[in-house]
Amino acid sequence: MLPHEPADRTPSNAYRITPVYGTLRASRRTERATCMKRVLIIEDDKDIVELVRYNLTNEGFQVSAAFDGSGGLSALKKSPPDLLLLDLMLPKLSGLDICREVRRDESLNRLPILMLTARGEEADRVVGLEMGADDYVTKPFSPRELLARVKALLRRAEPPADSPRIIEIGKLAIDPASYRVSHSGKPVPLSTLEFRLLYYLASRPNRVFTRDQLLDAVWGTDRFVTPRSVDVYVRRLREKIESDPENPNHLKTVRGAGYLFETRAA
Repeated sequence: MLPHEPADRTPSNAYRITPVYGTLRASRRTERATCMKRVLIIEDDKDIVELVRYNLTNEGFQVSAAFDGSGGLSALKKSPPDLLLLDLMLPKLSGLDICREVRRDESLNRLPILMLTARGEEADRVVGLEMGADDYVTKPFSPRELLARVKALLRRAEPPADSPRIIEIGKLAIDPASYRVSHSGKPVPLSTLEFRLLYYLASRPNRVFTRDQLLDAVWGTDRFVTPRSVDVYVRRLREKIESDPENPNHLKTVRGAGYLFETRAA
């Protein structure tokens, strides 16, 4: 070390990261309280786990971790977090299998899932969304981007401050106060973003919305997903609420324009 260089004050147990992930930020835990939201990260790369843990903890989050799919799913069911950070490629049980399991579980299906993946191809991202992920981050990622996406997903998961009316159309009932949907009296498990998209369309029936309009209304201005994501979510909703998803009664596509929720057939 040259005489004029300052001594390295990095703690001995600090996480050493490569330049592609950026620089760790100084702790501002007391300035950025987030009501101690709990985040579970399931990721087999321990360096990435420590990077995420460091940055989220500095923002006031409680962070726990699991390093394989089966252990992560057990931890998830034992103590459900407020948000799940999930690697796509995991030993013992893949991230896609965990997504499927979460979305089938009525007690977990509203859990926001942010998928971490080294795969940058659009097809792989779409598969993750189709399996139930709400958003994705491709590696390498910056801590700032990850924090922004975590906070955006948590904001969208919050129930509305007011109590909008229950929508009943045909065999479908949509309750925005509890984020519950039923079809013919049977509960329909939906993720938070699936519910928000369905409620937005159903509360504005027989009107066509473009993909960009739906992204602005449902995902918000701080969104990171693309218009293609809207197609994925509509397809997921059709599979859950339509008797024949290939010939839907309600969630209709207007070719070249967008989507609408039709009530005339109800």
